[in-house]
This record gives sequence, structure tokens and C-alpha cells, in this order.
Amino acid sequence: MTTLTLAKSINEGLRTAMEDDSKVLVMGEDVGKLGGVFRVTDGLQKDFGENRVIDTPLAESGIIGTAIGLALRGYRPVCEIQFDGFVFPAADQIITQLAKMPLRSLGKLRLPVVVRIPCGGGIGAVEHHSESPEAYFTHTAGLRVVACSNPVDGYHMIQQAIRCDDPVIFFEPKRRYWEKAEVEKDADPLPFDRGQIVRPGTDVTVLAYGPMVKTCLEAATAAADEGRSLEVIDLRSLSPLDTELIFESVRKTGRCVIAHEAPVYSGLGAEIAARITEACFYNLEAPVLRAGGFSTPYPPSRLEDHYLPDLDRVLDAVDRTFAF
Repeated sequence: MTTLTLAKSINEGLRTAMEDDSKVLVMGEDVGKLGGVFRVTDGLQKDFGENRVIDTPLAESGIIGTAIGLALRGYRPVCEIQFDGFVFPAADQIITQLAKMPLRSLGKLRLPVVVRIPCGGGIGAVEHHSESPEAYFTHTAGLRVVACSNPVDGYHMIQQAIRCDDPVIFFEPKRRYWEKAEVEKDADPLPFDRGQIVRPGTDVTVLAYGPMVKTCLEAATAAADEGRSLEVIDLRSLSPLDTELIFESVRKTGRCVIAHEAPVYSGLGAEIAARITEACFYNLEAPVLRAGGFSTPYPPSRLEDHYLPDLDRVLDAVDRTFAF
């Protein structure tokens, strides 16, 4: 067992993947000499050289376009988007090329490209640095979308993403980068497309991913003091969803709250709620409720504590499920 931060666990996962396969490349703005703004790629260029850890120009569309070309030549590029809000210039390449080419070629062409995106708020950053763009990509057929929430998943999931022959959007919760956990590197990881019950419970199913998993675990602890048992599930895979795990839990508890940092309106929680309603209608004791960000642009950093869903907002949704 090794104690690692989330940032270091992803770094170690990248290092292991690069040692195992010489076709794995890391590319992005400041990923080499600087080691990334969050130091997630620290030391990789020194150990693997400038031909495998590539400092790119400030051009997100060019980063993804170049990665597509490299993947067509047999490489496995791992692209870092420096901040979540910077991914939008690359959306054209991701949505119209990366996601479409395998089907366009009837499966003859594979694009094993990983797009790493530090996501979410909580670090006091300026505009365009605290977005939650996951719904854009889960809506895009042809992409796998995953979100790690802890160092264990950070280490194993980045390697699974790199080995995957499909393009993967890999979300990393930036406000959790410095949180630590013990990582067993030789352990068998969970399947890449499966969720995980991180706290069993009997009264309400609480679904979360990325930065909100810790918040929901804290809410579950607080709810236990009031005599309520919350079952917290870390979704991990956002597309595809582990609906079997979700439905089994909701059929047991009869209530469900979905939490994410992104605005509630048209967020991923809406799709999950619709699926639960279709599959578990006769098991539900109350409507599926959502706790999330407000339908506004992400505010200046002094206001982000009011914007981000916190323990109280999750518990308020839990309380409302018992009002029916």
C-alpha cells in the first residue's frame, strides 16, 4: 500500500502506462518542463524525453487534431486540457472527428485517445477555470466518459483509459487533487464501466461522481446522526452508465438524490433521473431529486461557495424526498 494524493496517483498511473507501452504519449500545454499547472505530469518529460511528453502550443483544437493523427498511426496519446473551460475550442475535433471516425470507418479505424480534463470548482480560480462540461460529452455518442474521485481510481482508471481502444474523456476533480488515500497498485481494479457503492445504506440512494462524492459521503455521515441511512454510489463511468447497480439500489431504498456540480438544468442528473423513473417507477416512494449548481455562468471566486452544492444542499434534497 502506498499513500498518494489524487494528483500523484494519476502521475503514477501515467508513468506505469508509459513504461508498459512505448506508444503511449503525453501531450498538452505545459505538461513537460513545468509538469502541468497541477503538477500531475511532473517528472515525466525528464524520464521519458521530449518526444513522448510534448509541450504543445496554446491551441486545444490543434492538440486533439494532432492526437487523432497520432492515434491513426498506432500511438496512444493522452491529451491534457489545462482547465475544463479550455476544452470548448477543441469541441469540434472531439465531437465531429474523435467520436465519429470509428463508426465512419465501420470499425476499421480505432482512436485510443484519452482527453484528461481537470474539472469543477472550489479552487478560487478566474473565469473559464471551474466548469463542469460532462453533459456535453455524455450527450456525444462514440465517447466513453469517466470521472475519478479518489487516488485509488485515479491510479487504476487512467491506465484503463489508456488501454481502451475507444476515445475516453477523463474527468479529474481539481479540488480533490491534494487529498490522500492508500493505493494498492497490484490490486485488481473495478471494471472500467462500473460504479461503486462507497457507503451502503437503506433509506435513500445518493448518486454522485467526481468532486461531489466526498461531499455526499459527508452528507451521509450527517444524515446518520438524524437516523437516516444514505447509500452513496460513486458512478465512476458516466457514459456508459452502470444502470444495473443504480436500479438495484433504488429498488431497495425507494428514494434517490443525484448530486453534481454542474447546473441542474439539463445536467447529467436529468438523464439518470429519467432512466430511474422508467425502470423503477413502482419502487419509488418519491420523485427522483437533484442537487447541483445553479443555472448561471460560474460566478467569481468570492461567490463560488454559494454556488457549489454542499452538504446542506444534498441534505435538503434528502429531506424533500421524505415529504412525499
